[in-house]
Amino acid sequence: MTVVRHATPADIPAMEALIARSGIELSAGFYTPEQARAVTRHVFGVDTQLVADQTYFVIEQDGRLAACGGWSKRSTLFGADRAKQGADPLLDPASDPARIRAFFVEPAYARRGLGRMLLQYCSDAAVAGGFRTLELAATMPGVPLYQACGFEIVEPIEITLPGDGGSVTVPLARMRKTI
Repeated sequence: MTVVRHATPADIPAMEALIARSGIELSAGFYTPEQARAVTRHVFGVDTQLVADQTYFVIEQDGRLAACGGWSKRSTLFGADRAKQGADPLLDPASDPARIRAFFVEPAYARRGLGRMLLQYCSDAAVAGGFRTLELAATMPGVPLYQACGFEIVEPIEITLPGDGGSVTVPLARMRKTI
């Protein structure tokens, strides 16, 4: 049985472990191993503000954590707690896009429609919150899913992170969709 529910603070350790596995394993073929390690270590992870806002969700399949992700009514576009800087003000649904944030699937459950299910759940919640546009920063492994779900690339983004032998550049894509 598949269950979608709000993430709780008690879920954070299991979500962090899932995110680490997903960030490394599902990046193969999209990022070099060094890029995957850098983005997983320095950017990926839980943003506890989303958990507190009750806009972050988990999908359980047969009682096991299979995916997590959410949407946000705050200005941060991407990154875990350790990547945030400063305040994270609320967005105005009349003029700002809601954010799709931190989607990760357990590698053993990849390509079974969980990302699409979670995206629809988050889109519906954002619409209920008054938003009419969604925006996200996609990793290269996420771009195909988001394009298949109607998102368009607005601009490429590159972030420079500490790597194993110096700095490493990791490409992302800012994407948007009208809902």
